[in-house]
Amino acid sequence: MESVWLKEVSFQKRSPLHKDMKADAAVIGAGITGLLTAYFLKEKGIRTVILEADRICGGQTKGTTAKITSQHNLIYDRLIRIYGEEMARHYALMNEWAIGEYERIVKERKIECDFIKCSANLYSCVETEVLKREAEAAQRLGISARFQTECELPFEVKGILEFQNQARFHPLKFLKEIAKGLEIYEETPVEKVERHSMGNNSVVTKNGTVTAGKVIFACHFPFINLPGYYFARMHQERSYVVAFENALCPAGCYLGIDQDGYSFRTEGNLLLLGGGSHRTGNNKEGGKYRMIEDKAKDLFPGAKEVARWSAQDCITLDHLPFIGVFDKRAKDWYVATGFGKWGMTSAMVSAKILSEMCEGKEAPEADVFSPQRQISGLAMKEFAVNTGITAANFAKQITSIKRTDYRVKHGDVLEVSIRCPHLGCKLSWNPDESAWECPCHGSRFDCKGKLLDNPSQIGIEK
Repeated sequence: MESVWLKEVSFQKRSPLHKDMKADAAVIGAGITGLLTAYFLKEKGIRTVILEADRICGGQTKGTTAKITSQHNLIYDRLIRIYGEEMARHYALMNEWAIGEYERIVKERKIECDFIKCSANLYSCVETEVLKREAEAAQRLGISARFQTECELPFEVKGILEFQNQARFHPLKFLKEIAKGLEIYEETPVEKVERHSMGNNSVVTKNGTVTAGKVIFACHFPFINLPGYYFARMHQERSYVVAFENALCPAGCYLGIDQDGYSFRTEGNLLLLGGGSHRTGNNKEGGKYRMIEDKAKDLFPGAKEVARWSAQDCITLDHLPFIGVFDKRAKDWYVATGFGKWGMTSAMVSAKILSEMCEGKEAPEADVFSPQRQISGLAMKEFAVNTGITAANFAKQITSIKRTDYRVKHGDVLEVSIRCPHLGCKLSWNPDESAWECPCHGSRFDCKGKLLDNPSQIGIEK
């Protein structure tokens, strides 16, 4: 199942790393975050090597819906209440800056990537007050936002929260241009990272080691458990998208905040209709694509499916990204993860913050993104309630595993272990994706046990 982005763009093949080398910085991951960070570092004269386990943009970037927006669901009213207005304003203005920075780069480099300014909208079919509060909060923080009751969607809504001057684009067309001139090694999975002293790190791969002063983890979910403990501070969620012809293509982007809300986004003559979000490893019944198809048939009887795909997102305890120093015990390591469903602006924010940190500059606006920030008790309570994560549940996951399970596919019996090699949790089958998924930390494997998504670094046993 390929996204519409992959139908139009292919990247020049880069060779694997085949020798030891030195660099000022090593970036792990050649998705949008790694590419933008390396791009900024190169502009600053910092030699940077990118190590990619698979192919350029072969991970989560190819599954995005590519909304360039500071509207990250219902976040600003909550941010003000939890962290105060100053930190909330840092978050809002950094994401607003990211929109403008995309536009600047596109214009200066004359990148043909279908970049279009548009509105981004939250809608509800049942309530208005929460949207009004969010509009007021966004306005306080400097965002051009307004509440209204009418929109271009083909059904009645109670309320709309519109953010003006947002954007959308074709992410791979953009990144194909950004990748030019960057030093990238594909099919080079990092096996381990060793810190010898400040500014002296070894990034170890099968066929070579990069000695680097700085190490940047831009690999979606950090695969190193200690230090950092990121596995204990995030979970992963999957969501689904189907592209349709002969359907209404709205000028703006839309996201429903109701329990059964959908995402609407236009790309050329296609409607990208998304929904079905669930915690990774919690889709035993399947039917997510069918749900979206049924919605499209209801709204647009003549719609024709042309593509379908899914994506995975890291969700932090307080729903804010971790961007900054990896851990107080590894201050020359940096990380960008936990973007939720808002990877486009979060990637650009990460590139700015991390490149400035590597340059030795202060980044005062980075406080709200810091991996070392104090997570509020309210955020931790909400996380536990929404995800069901407790020490007892985690222990139950590990101790209740039988060694093997079986899956019949095309008449063949396939035998694999259902113990996740990351931290030992019991895997669950996702029939929509024909994949094994870890409900604890989100690692994924195909029906034969091949690794699809981290934090696991290896496949599952046969």
